[in-house]
Amino acid sequence: MSKAGTDATHTGPASAGVFAKGALAQPLDSLTGVGPALSEKLSRLALERVADLLFHLPLRYQDRTRVTPIGTLKSGMEAVVEGEVTACDVVAGRRRSLLVRLRDGSGILSLRFFHFSPAQQQQFQRGFTLRCFGEARAGATGLEIYHPEYRLIGQGAAPVEDHLTPIYPTTEGLNQARLRALIAQALKQLEEAPQDLPDLIPEVLRTRFRLPGVIECLRFLHEPPPDAPIDQMSDGVHPSQRRLAQEELLAHQLSLRQVRARIQKDGAPPLTATGGLSARFLAQLPFSLTGAQRRVLDEVRRDLAREIPMLRLVQGDVGSGKTVVAAMAALIAIGGGCQAALMAPTEILAEQHYRNFREWLEPLGIEVAWLAGKLKGKARLDAKAAIADGRARMVVGTHALFQADVTFQRLGLAIVDEQHRFGVHQRLALREKGEAGGLTPHQLIMTATPIPRTLAMSAYADLDLSVIDELPPGRTPVQTVAVADPRRPQVIERIRAACAEGRQAYWVCTLIEESEVMTCQAAEVTRDELTTALSELSIGLIHGRMKAAEKAEVMAQFKDGVLDLLVATTVIEVGVDVPNASLMVIDNPERLGLSQLHQLRGRVGRGSTESFCVLLYHPPLSQNSKQRLAVMRETTDGFKIAEKDLELRGPGEVLGTRQTGLANMKIADLERDSDLIAITTTLADALLNEAPQAAEPLIRRWLGEAAGQYGAV
Repeated sequence: MSKAGTDATHTGPASAGVFAKGALAQPLDSLTGVGPALSEKLSRLALERVADLLFHLPLRYQDRTRVTPIGTLKSGMEAVVEGEVTACDVVAGRRRSLLVRLRDGSGILSLRFFHFSPAQQQQFQRGFTLRCFGEARAGATGLEIYHPEYRLIGQGAAPVEDHLTPIYPTTEGLNQARLRALIAQALKQLEEAPQDLPDLIPEVLRTRFRLPGVIECLRFLHEPPPDAPIDQMSDGVHPSQRRLAQEELLAHQLSLRQVRARIQKDGAPPLTATGGLSARFLAQLPFSLTGAQRRVLDEVRRDLAREIPMLRLVQGDVGSGKTVVAAMAALIAIGGGCQAALMAPTEILAEQHYRNFREWLEPLGIEVAWLAGKLKGKARLDAKAAIADGRARMVVGTHALFQADVTFQRLGLAIVDEQHRFGVHQRLALREKGEAGGLTPHQLIMTATPIPRTLAMSAYADLDLSVIDELPPGRTPVQTVAVADPRRPQVIERIRAACAEGRQAYWVCTLIEESEVMTCQAAEVTRDELTTALSELSIGLIHGRMKAAEKAEVMAQFKDGVLDLLVATTVIEVGVDVPNASLMVIDNPERLGLSQLHQLRGRVGRGSTESFCVLLYHPPLSQNSKQRLAVMRETTDGFKIAEKDLELRGPGEVLGTRQTGLANMKIADLERDSDLIAITTTLADALLNEAPQAAEPLIRRWLGEAAGQYGAV
């Protein structure tokens, strides 16, 4: 089902004019009773044209197709009941209320109204027959229904509803009855002219993939028959819902494939290693590549040798050696006469990459340039000049690399680290940094955030996928323990012991300042407390509000061993590499998602010494938090953790808020509908081969204005 709440803020389908005709393509003010005020409310739900109403699906259903005897009601049941009014009184209590007593021969029920008028009170005459709907609950007079929907009925039996009653996502000032009446008008127009809502998946493909027609599904979901499986529909797994979810998944996948097509429309420089740079680089490394690194590198080499841009996502758990693969790819580009650029989301991570690449490449005679927002004045001008005239064959920086005043002489390879921190449109922006002659840089996307396979197939449908699924030899798995906050003094003693042995430690806080709302220890306060408790240690502090130069200085001191203990916020989540750090304390871990906890834990265990992660939680824990901490104790496998994170938090949180609109899907749910994703990939292949003209209307139907962000043309 749609996951929008009562005050819906989700994105609706595209303007109906793109995929509907006739009356269905008309603005909503063409419907009876829709004026400017109602139009404004409907637009909050992204409803602009008549056909948009048809794709505004119910959240859930109520069964009003049968009258339930009062005597069979139980607390919590929603039901239609009918009976004779036996009393109607205004009663005092904590709140004044109107109490109506109803009897049907099987039992007695009270209807209670806290908001009522004298005219309403006059309606409930003794002896009148009343039919009402609501949820029964235990009250002062026995079972009661608060503020039921009701109507007075005359002599004889009045018909009940002939289909289940839909409950729609709505917004302030727009009630269910009004919304149902508008959708009923849209359904009537669909009934009169079904040809005005074409099925965008061709019939031959619908038959092959056993897909019911879109009109059939919409009719069923808006007006389900009395015997429809209400539980199945409330869970979003009815075949009609699955059919529409599959079409939505298809639209998203097609849109990402358009991104790929647009990027690969221009040629890329075919790159092959020359000059022995790779061999010289490997010879200076103090370790050998793992089998997984060599396998992924072979895939990258094959891509780079082609004349179309590489678009490859390299996933690897923390510490799996993605940066070395990136350096090898950069050397292939440099050996082929091009420049390579590496972009990272934070200055801390970018600066660490810069140090690594200088250490690796300068002995090979390759100049490495650095470009970030903090670089000012002459240093910035010098870096830009070295990039523009080609002296700097390797460039490392933040999103500053994308700025209009940065020009490359011949950019052959763009490496993006931690892709989920950026977004799809950044991949397109890289085209502009290519050679003026129409070449597009090859792209290597790296992430240390393992993404479940189903999510990767949807969120990164425009990318080829490689996985480094092997850790370098000598890495010791991190031992993880959960400790309640009252045992904080023992945790502090554990830090003292580790540092006395010559090791270093992290203490991670989740807030910078004291807050009355949150119970987290603030980083400054924690640093002061630890400085008092561990006076013999040198303790540093780093958080996101410090200036970039200050952060870089603190990180350099920690890396060089000047600092024993680093108190930090989650700015150290990715990329920070200090092999001598063997202990991490995460304060209030229950406030973080599993993937973020796993990333933080990955800052230790980077050397050969046994390392520990202490999850210092604040009791009592919620059931969800207990599950998360249990997973962290049980496994260090990032992919297992990512699957559990998807289960507990949903796709939006796992991908990150800057990712594509997948988290805001209207009908599809990437976890619930994961089994549809592989089928959708096959369907997308077939549609592009057999009916490519159908792709654009499908994208517009489901993505609307967001389509441009995905690459729709």
